Amino acid sequence: MRLPVVITSVGEDAHRVDALLDLGSDTRLADGAAQLAPERPDAVMWACTSGSFVFGAQGAADQVSAVAAAAGVPASSTSIAFVDALRFLGLRRVAVAASYPDDVAQHFVAFLSAGGADVVSMGTHGIYTAAEVGTLEPARVIEMVTAADHPDAEAVLVPDTAMHTLAIIERLEDAVGKPVLTANQVTVWKGLHLLGEVPALPGLGTLFGGRR
Repeated sequence: MRLPVVITSVGEDAHRVDALLDLGSDTRLADGAAQLAPERPDAVMWACTSGSFVFGAQGAADQVSAVAAAAGVPASSTSIAFVDALRFLGLRRVAVAASYPDDVAQHFVAFLSAGGADVVSMGTHGIYTAAEVGTLEPARVIEMVTAADHPDAEAVLVPDTAMHTLAIIERLEDAVGKPVLTANQVTVWKGLHLLGEVPALPGLGTLFGGRR
């Protein structure tokens, strides 16, 4: 398995709705798909949560349809991956640990709700740029996840692909005693799921068959 990455163009690094709508525009994503073409991918993921959920459920579906048409292979996005991962695990009630300002995070709540999830609690942290999110240390991420958890939540969701989580997913699950789904984790899972059965991958948490 190879996971080649193309960094799509960015007008403004800002967790602000207008900037995110521009970030996820068809033009920027078509250009990214074109840059990926030499890699001859079997599937393509738009690896961005906020740049997909701000479009709403139908807008996100239209977005990935455009990416699939441009790439010529199946495509999806991080936001859609969150919804599909919850369905795969048979989970509905969730807590959200969001790095975003509250107004942006509310768009994620609406997106999850449209997909059948029930958001029972949410923590927001008002971080304005992806660059700042990328500097968060593991201890801070664990703190954010535990603070957002709720006794009624069956899982904790951690949006924002800028947040470094893949190496600490099992630590996050240990901290709350339940599945934790993070942006980069569900993105990789969904990319594999587009192609068939996802193999069990130790260290990547409940979603990858590591534990139930």
